Amino acid sequence: MLGRKSAYADEAYKGNFIATGFIKDRDLSDHLSENWREFNKEFIPLFLEQNPEKTKVSAGLACGMLWTIAKGVQVGDVVLCPDGKGNYFPGEIIGGYEYRRDAVLPHRRSVRWYTRVISRDEMSVALKNSSGSIGTVSNISKYATEIESLIAGSSPAAIVSTDPTIEDPSEFALEKHLEDFLVENWKSTELGKRFDIYEEEGEKVGQQYPSDTGPIDILAISKDKKEIAVIELKKGRASDVVVGQVQRYMGYVKEELAESDQSVRGIIIAFEDDVKISRALSVAPNIEFYTYKIHFKLEKK
Repeated sequence: MLGRKSAYADEAYKGNFIATGFIKDRDLSDHLSENWREFNKEFIPLFLEQNPEKTKVSAGLACGMLWTIAKGVQVGDVVLCPDGKGNYFPGEIIGGYEYRRDAVLPHRRSVRWYTRVISRDEMSVALKNSSGSIGTVSNISKYATEIESLIAGSSPAAIVSTDPTIEDPSEFALEKHLEDFLVENWKSTELGKRFDIYEEEGEKVGQQYPSDTGPIDILAISKDKKEIAVIELKKGRASDVVVGQVQRYMGYVKEELAESDQSVRGIIIAFEDDVKISRALSVAPNIEFYTYKIHFKLEKK
């Protein structure tokens, strides 16, 4: 919750807390509504006032993280916090919201850290992707069984899928690798010629960007900053379902993140086309469809 490269990770671990430093001059005790969207509406303008160089995307990310730490996590919840070296500290929330006015990270929750440190290499592909965003807070509740196993010192199954819409877990795992590959090789793709993945202080925050209807696989912005792209990899779902999902994400981006002069485009990437997705896309002109191909080659030495 401090971000994987935070200089304050050791301080938080030694001090038994999780924290954030966004909007330092405001005690949030009387502003913690039950709905994070209401919280964002109140504090995004304040964040942008204090950080005029930032975008609404950055503001939404920061305020969502602030609400989650201050209000979203409950006493008894288990959290995983990165140390910046490829490991995660697991711990249990043991106290309510605290405000330390003079601290660098004033918005805090007390934590009882467990003795077990979890290496990122021990995690399943799905958990790695859900917990790997820089400077964000991710809800990993659906991986509770795996996390409990890791804390106890046992290894998880090689492929873990807790999403009931995933038809083939092995296919799902492959396509999660493809998501990471796409992000790492973005500049050499067709999409990379038109869009940049959202970054915050040099770190990509556009992968698995949180929204109120679930994480967006990739959030990108056009080179001229006039268009925001919601990019979704089709992961074993019935093909026409992904169209509605992308439209929900696009609605969120239009209402919560886009500036008044920015439009929103949807992009679906899948292994192959079919009749259902073609029909759905025929009446959705602001959604593009791409297929990917996997090339595997053996070379004799």
